Amino acid sequence: MGRMRTRDTEHPQAKLDHGGIATIMPSEFTSGFELIVDGTPQSHVDLDDPTHLHFEYIVRMGAVIDQLPDGPLTTVHLGAGALTIPRYIDATRPGSRQQVIEWEAPLAQLVREHLPLPKGASIRIRIGDARDGVKRLPEALVGTCDLVVSDVYSGAQTPAHLTSIEFYREVSQLLAPEGVLLINVADGPGLAFARRQVATVAEVLPEVAVLADTQVLKGRRFGNLVVAASASPLPTEWLPRLLAAGPHPAKIAQGAEVRAFVQGARVVTDADAVASPRPDASLFLR
Repeated sequence: MGRMRTRDTEHPQAKLDHGGIATIMPSEFTSGFELIVDGTPQSHVDLDDPTHLHFEYIVRMGAVIDQLPDGPLTTVHLGAGALTIPRYIDATRPGSRQQVIEWEAPLAQLVREHLPLPKGASIRIRIGDARDGVKRLPEALVGTCDLVVSDVYSGAQTPAHLTSIEFYREVSQLLAPEGVLLINVADGPGLAFARRQVATVAEVLPEVAVLADTQVLKGRRFGNLVVAASASPLPTEWLPRLLAAGPHPAKIAQGAEVRAFVQGARVVTDADAVASPRPDASLFLR
């Protein structure tokens, strides 16, 4: 999560199907550009250095991806934004095959035009709902994906139908036996939503780790938690040292800590799923 931005007609914009506005603006704090949707920062991209990951939770996703076995990856991304993670994988894992499902065609077109993908990148963008899109992917992807990333937001919230056990069961079918699912979960004090998400994912993929800023993981402030899950033991041997070193110091919870984290949390089903909490506007002021 970042800071709230005002609309600026001097920068490239697109009106989205849901009525909002997407804008691409130069970053005020570092090199590269930010994609802003309805005032909420969604992505940061550095065209000159795709390995430059600016947002904290994206840095943590990158740290997990770096632990995966060497070589090209077969990946599916639910939610496109400005394609930060697909660009990172293309730069660090040449030859990777990547599929991206994005709901907003105008957003995808805006990004393609003003933040073009590297030449030769094997990144295919499919337009549609993430859950429906998973079912429409080529059958050859089922059971073969090294990585699936779920980072879907409508404005500042994850839609309810992308938070249930039924959804995670569908997504898990894409994974290879040692494949990893990465989920961006945003939540506030108490972490009621995040606890239910972790409990739900763990019912489908039993090996789970949670990466976040220590204060966020303790439920003291709103922020992003990265949930990593797999049917096989996660490759996390070096992660605690990497996360503690920064540039954004964080913690990884595994094993007993995850079991304590989800204690008493109910699994989310399609029948009772809700969207992720909406952050207070003041969160984006910095």
